[in-house]
Amino acid sequence: MQVQDPAEIAHLLAELRVEHRDLDVAIEHLANIIGRDELQLTRMKKRKLLLKDAIARLESRLIPDLDA
Repeated sequence: MQVQDPAEIAHLLAELRVEHRDLDVAIEHLANIIGRDELQLTRMKKRKLLLKDAIARLESRLIPDLDA
């Protein structure tokens, strides 16, 4: 199911940005802990990159197509 409505896309973008920001804080916190779980840190970083890609895809869908 693909979201087509710009308002729905904007809402989803906002949710993804919040999750991305939260992951950034959690990653920074975990990175500063001695004896941290490297596997968990790697998974969180991968999830953050996936969110970044999803955000970029949704942002590009909000840009109208222009015929050259």
